[in-house]
Amino acid sequence: MKLSFLRVALLSLSLAPAAGFAARAWILPSQTIVARSGGWVTFDAANSDDLFSFNQGAMQVDALSVTGGDGAAVAPQNLAKGKTRSSFDLDLRASGTYRVAVAGDVVMARWEEDGKPKRWRGAPTEVAANIPANAAKLEVEQMQRRVETFVTVGTPTEVKGVGTGLELVPARHPNDLYAGEPARFRFLLDGKPAKDLAVEIIAGGTRYRDAPAALELKTDADGMVTITWPAPGLYWLDAEIQDEKATVPGVKKRTAGYNATLEVLPQ
Repeated sequence: MKLSFLRVALLSLSLAPAAGFAARAWILPSQTIVARSGGWVTFDAANSDDLFSFNQGAMQVDALSVTGGDGAAVAPQNLAKGKTRSSFDLDLRASGTYRVAVAGDVVMARWEEDGKPKRWRGAPTEVAANIPANAAKLEVEQMQRRVETFVTVGTPTEVKGVGTGLELVPARHPNDLYAGEPARFRFLLDGKPAKDLAVEIIAGGTRYRDAPAALELKTDADGMVTITWPAPGLYWLDAEIQDEKATVPGVKKRTAGYNATLEVLPQ
């Protein structure tokens, strides 16, 4: 399920890529496992139709957050934004699992005013001040998306949920994945199991294949899905849900999405 161009363009975590193409949002680490502390890992963040190629637009990383194994925030370094990718470095001074994420939560609205179309996009806290109470033909939607990856230094630590939007809480550590071995992941929506959620998994290097060869899965009643990785390599995970449970007062419609970059190792 490709993230549509419209949704990518409207979310605060991304740039509008070349018109007419669907884009996949991803963060790619130079390595996902580091033997000991004191090293550096470089990350690229982009939107592209091919995984993991820089062929559309750089991801905005204004909302970038990095959490260390102890739960404390870690400051990224050397942030740079080009035309087709953003990049940054992490100085991994402590052991544990680092969660690297760009998360967005915006409200989109359109209506008519004096017969003319009006549009607005902004933070949920700004809705009342920017959308007229008597707006004609008002259409409004909350859009949440989390794009992330994980890097472990030395001994892995638990990846905990954040409790908002759509997210992955792995039953098996995301840096302990091996080809041919099943891994169970739980998806949560606002901290509760995301039942019957469609999950798509695509291996990197799609520009070299005629078809994406995606794995199509669906979560059970507990939000769990079991993935058996067909081969080693980098994978992109995508999930999206639409419901009428927006967390913004006065807004009903919501789209919540999740993307992750994961590395699968050979046995």
